[in-house]
Order: sequence, then structure tokens, then C-alpha cells
Amino acid sequence: MKNLKKTILGLSVSALMLGATVAEADIKIGLAGPATGPVAQYGDMQKIGVMAAIEQINKAGGVNGEMLEGVIYDDACDPKQAVAVANKIVNDGVQHVVGHLCSSSTEPASDIYEEEGVLMITAASTSPTITEKGYQMIFRTIGLDSLQGPFAAQYVIDKIKPKNMAIIHDKQQYGEGLATSVKNEVEKAGIKPVMFEGVTAGDKDFSALIAKLKKNNVDFVYYGGYHPELGLILRQSKEKGFDAKFMGPEGVGNPDISKIAGEASEGLLVTLPQSFDQDPANQALVKAISDKGEDPTGPFVFPAYSAIQVMTDAMKATGSTDTQELADYIRSNTFKTTTGDLDFDDKGDLTEFSFVVYNWHADGSKTAAK
Repeated sequence: MKNLKKTILGLSVSALMLGATVAEADIKIGLAGPATGPVAQYGDMQKIGVMAAIEQINKAGGVNGEMLEGVIYDDACDPKQAVAVANKIVNDGVQHVVGHLCSSSTEPASDIYEEEGVLMITAASTSPTITEKGYQMIFRTIGLDSLQGPFAAQYVIDKIKPKNMAIIHDKQQYGEGLATSVKNEVEKAGIKPVMFEGVTAGDKDFSALIAKLKKNNVDFVYYGGYHPELGLILRQSKEKGFDAKFMGPEGVGNPDISKIAGEASEGLLVTLPQSFDQDPANQALVKAISDKGEDPTGPFVFPAYSAIQVMTDAMKATGSTDTQELADYIRSNTFKTTTGDLDFDDKGDLTEFSFVVYNWHADGSKTAAK
């Protein structure tokens, strides 16, 4: 099934289908990510962006006279389930995918999409290894850990200047990759972390870790991973009188971290994509999303919207849904999107992407750090 030429219609799709604005769609777009599980909130962000884009495009007449339909596939951010999802997407005849979300799921799924000629754009997976294989079908509308890690590290070097820094990660591709990147950069600047350790995703009791942090007189902690574990670490640290400064990536930038950690989340530093919902050019879209009772502020909402824009603008320009034609066009052109003008390199990565350091607040809001 290499380089499938046209979306197959009339199939019985057992995955949950949402967001179609017409009775019958001509172009199905798979939306792969966690609809269930501990990081389903990030899947919601991706869904909000994708479905808003599909709705707006269909209202404007669709793509080359054809309507779009979003088809949601739940991988629960689990690599094995992601492989099953990728195979189902292929078997369902879906040729265009936004997702997956977690890097550890995206990487094995991308192997299948490349082999089967399915075009994939991830709006959230940041691990550099995903696009280091020379694949032609794989793109992303978000920056890489190799950008975010050094960016966070430079802030630590310039602004924090810790005496005893610890780096903790969740032993997963995304979290450990970021933690390693930060470690490498701060060490170049002469900051040698007193701890570099992993925790197990899903753990609930971090007493031993906190005791070790206190024993090493740690005054600053960088955490690579997602919000469920860091939220508990923050809460338990406050309960045990451990009062260091914490920092994490966009994987912890979720209002639910404040629900878990409460007041202990106040002052957490988070690196996130810039707040595209604050861009004056995006206010009509922000209102449209908000009017539906959905949150437009999540870090993956607008990159997901842009992924649809890139994909469908390429379809309009080429007059085709052929994935090889689309991939070739995407690599050779600039796209005007809600996240700015996007250009892609030969690997399918953005040539430019900016992160911002934010102060997180206990009410789930954030303000730019100075």
C-alpha cells in the first residue's frame, strides 16, 4: 500500500468520529493522540485545534470542493497502542494524519506511515530522533527538544544561577531527552548537577526522591516529563518543607498541574510555545473556540490548527490529495498560518520556532518570566 493515491470512502470506521460539518466527507483526516489516560488533556488541546480548523475550512467551502472530516484515534500516549492505531489508520484508508502527540508514540507510528505513504504532521512531538531517519512523509509544526532544552538551560544559566541543581526525568523519550539536553548545556557553562535521576511515570510517592534532594541541598530542579508526576512532586515537596525552585517543559504546562499541586505550583517555571491565542490576528478564532466552551490557550491548540492549514493549503495548491505530491510541496513552500509563516527543512522540521519562559500560577494561569 505504498503511496496510496486517494482517500478511500465508504469504510466503516470504528474509531470515534467528531467534528464533521457535513453528512458525508470527501477527505478524512486522522487525529491520533491520547483521548484517554493521564495526559488526555494534551490530546484535547490537539483536538480543539484540529477540529476548529476543519470547521473553518468546511465553512469556507472545503478543499478543492471536497469536505473534511476529523477521525479521532486514541493511542493513550502508549507506544504499543500507537502502533495499533497507525495500522488501523492505514487499514481504514486514511492518508492524512495530525499526530501523534507523545514522542514515544509518534516515533514507532511514523515508521508505519512512512512505509505506507501516509502523510503525518505532529503538532506536539518534540523529540529530534523522529525526523532524523530521512523520512519523507513526516513533518511537525512545533519546535524540537534540541531547541527547547538549550533555551531552558540558557535561562537557568543567565537568570537562576543555581548553587546545587538537580535534573529529574520520567525515563521516557520526551522527558529524558529534554533532561539530557538541559544537562549537557548547563555543564558546558560550568554548572554540574548534583543529581540526574529518573522517576517512573505513574508513581505516586516521591518521598525518597525529595529526601535525596534535601540531602543534596538542591536549590533548583529541572524536570523533564509530564504534569501528573511533577504535580505530585511539587505538592509533596511543599508538604515536606523542600523549598527549591522548579522548572519544566510544555509537558507540564497544563492547568491540571495546579489542580494536583495547588499552591505548590505557584512560581513554577515553564517553557512553552508563545501564546498564539494572544496574537491580535487570531482573536476571531479565539472567540470562535471560546464560544464553543473550549479553551484556546493550550500550547498545542494553535500548532494543531496550523498543521491542518499546512496540509490543506498544500492540497489546494497542488489540486491533489496524493501524499507524495503534498510532501514535496510542503518542503518547498512557505505557509501562512495562525502560528506565523512556516517553512520546513529537508527533515520536515520547522526552520524557526520560538519558546518562551513563563511563571506558572496556582490558579492555572501564566505570565511571561523576566
